[in-house]
Amino acid sequence: MAEGKIELSLVVPCFNEAPCVEAFVGAVDAAGLECGGRLEFVFVDDGSTDGTLEIVRALAARDPRVRYVSFSRNFGKEAALLAGLRKAGGEIVATLDADLQDPPALLPEMLRAIRVEGYDCVATRRTSRAGEPPVRSWFARRFYWLMRHFSDVALVDGARDYRMMTRQVVGAILALPEVNRFTKGIYQWVGFRTKWLAFPNVARAAGQTKWSFRKLFLYSLEGIMAFSTAPLQLASLIGVLCCAGAFVALLFVFIRALCFGDPVGGWPSLVCIVIFFGGLQLFFVGILGAYLAKTYLETKRRPLYFIKEEK
Repeated sequence: MAEGKIELSLVVPCFNEAPCVEAFVGAVDAAGLECGGRLEFVFVDDGSTDGTLEIVRALAARDPRVRYVSFSRNFGKEAALLAGLRKAGGEIVATLDADLQDPPALLPEMLRAIRVEGYDCVATRRTSRAGEPPVRSWFARRFYWLMRHFSDVALVDGARDYRMMTRQVVGAILALPEVNRFTKGIYQWVGFRTKWLAFPNVARAAGQTKWSFRKLFLYSLEGIMAFSTAPLQLASLIGVLCCAGAFVALLFVFIRALCFGDPVGGWPSLVCIVIFFGGLQLFFVGILGAYLAKTYLETKRRPLYFIKEEK
């Protein structure tokens, strides 16, 4: 490798992570990476309001390894990851969070798997969800189950965005032009030889999570619609089953009328049935609308982010 060429880039999305940034750099240095001066930090400030940019800017002024991108507003983690991958200049690129929930101590092992063992990518997964609300953990596991069984990608339960990739893998990810990005699915979809490392859940170094239950739920819907047409197929299947059930019920009513006459009655149950099937129709129209909305957003081709400042 040519002298002075960046060997490893660490892409670090940040949204209000001021208490963690310097501790993160210290933890990376303590990990003992064998990159010498050919290591770079690429911080992506996703519209932080707590002074994160000022800390990163000061770090960049005194540490030549530090580069950064600052958005004009908060565009979300998917946009931050994309911007960081575009900015990174290393032959090997790793993405990880600044809050130290992605342990930098794993970086040497990940680097060794690519350099020595010949893997294209090293990914990580959590083996536990200690400290997480049980309801949130239950829904998370159901999401991974759905993605494994009803999508084009088989997501590993507990998969993190913490991973290390060769330049070839990064190029494949950047070649995907979609606006509605679900990076966990994209990682799996592009393929390549991947090694998985497992680690127990690690508490944040400081601050609080930015992912509320609502945000995680919407993010999971994004993932399902990005890599699966199963909801549309499910709507068609339920429609066929409802038609079959209605035919059987009609046959039953016809035979009963022939045998026992046709007494008037049952209008409350009829109203309930009409309301039920009306709601079912509206639900599946909503699914169709969600897919149509994704198509609409893709055709607009809006940039995923705007950069206000970078170094």
